[in-house]
Amino acid sequence: MLANLYGDFVKGSNLEAYTEKVQTGIRLHRSIDNFIDTHPDVLALKRMLYANLPKVSGVAIDLYFDHLLAKNWANYHLLSLTDFLDRFYTCEVPTTVNFSTDFLNFIHSMRTHNWLSHYPTEYGLRKSCEGVSSKISFPNRLNEGHLVFKKHEKDITECFKKYMYDASEYFKVKPI
Repeated sequence: MLANLYGDFVKGSNLEAYTEKVQTGIRLHRSIDNFIDTHPDVLALKRMLYANLPKVSGVAIDLYFDHLLAKNWANYHLLSLTDFLDRFYTCEVPTTVNFSTDFLNFIHSMRTHNWLSHYPTEYGLRKSCEGVSSKISFPNRLNEGHLVFKKHEKDITECFKKYMYDASEYFKVKPI
């Protein structure tokens, strides 16, 4: 669980400092990122949203898809979202892995504020958009991302469904 998330915190291709399990998680994370970044329907959606969210439409799509995945969790995972999150929030952070301080702080904050449990809600989407917006180093309108989602919810949801179908085929995962 943690190794996949760690993919956003690791730069470069030399992963030898990490255990095989962590390397696998980082590679999976990068594979998923690449698949979404090159998916034709996602690229079309990104172009459509660009007028409302210049420079950050791709970031917004990641947040929208996280929101829709959480909202439709039962279609994609055998465990309930609550049970899955309980496992995530209680899993030990291995001391044998040299996770960065930034990552450990991120995990601590995520657990302390129970971020993931808010993902299926409008409140959670708004807070995610605002939080990520504040971390971007250039002026952006991602803090308005939840409003853009409402405006284009049908198109975004349709794209999400197509993407999830294609991703489950590509990664050989059977949807529920």
